[in-house]
Amino acid sequence: MWEDRYASTNDYLFGTAPAQVLVENPGLFGAGKSVLAVSDGEGRNSVHLAQRGMKVTAFDLSPTAVERGRALAANAAVSVAFHLSDWDGWDWTVERDLVAGIFIQFADPEFRARQFADMRRAVRPGGVLFLHGYTREQIALGTGGPPFVDNMYTVEMLADAFGDWDIQRLAAYERDVQEGRGHSGRSALVDLMVRRPT
Repeated sequence: MWEDRYASTNDYLFGTAPAQVLVENPGLFGAGKSVLAVSDGEGRNSVHLAQRGMKVTAFDLSPTAVERGRALAANAAVSVAFHLSDWDGWDWTVERDLVAGIFIQFADPEFRARQFADMRRAVRPGGVLFLHGYTREQIALGTGGPPFVDNMYTVEMLADAFGDWDIQRLAAYERDVQEGRGHSGRSALVDLMVRRPT
């Protein structure tokens, strides 16, 4: 499905600018840190992190998206290690300073439980896991994301899943989002930033 969506257009489905939360919070992530950007699509977020001096690895299952990510990195004159992989094909045993999942809500509840477990394994002790996505209120807004309420996050869900780590930010809010044709309009969002205990 994702390859069909990306290949159906000649432009970047979600634009080339990073998610607004990354732009507005430059102090969240430090230069020189190792990053894994999961299911990163066309690379807009991983390229932004690389521009901030981070050592970024990213993967996605769509060949078209990965090639566009590589082109975006080349145009920005930064290095990102892009890989073509589905979720289950990725090696989650390699730990990094930051694992970022931005709009990765293609997962139903059963798959989401595996997502959370895999991402947790990939964060080194003292490292950070960052999630940015939609809450259930997004369904009524209809400005992006899947049309399935079960795929959406709640503050309570994220607190339950990551409450044994140091929660540094957990907030739901609404704002206008303009990120290509894929995300456009008033959106119901949630951020989670947690640090793994040392």
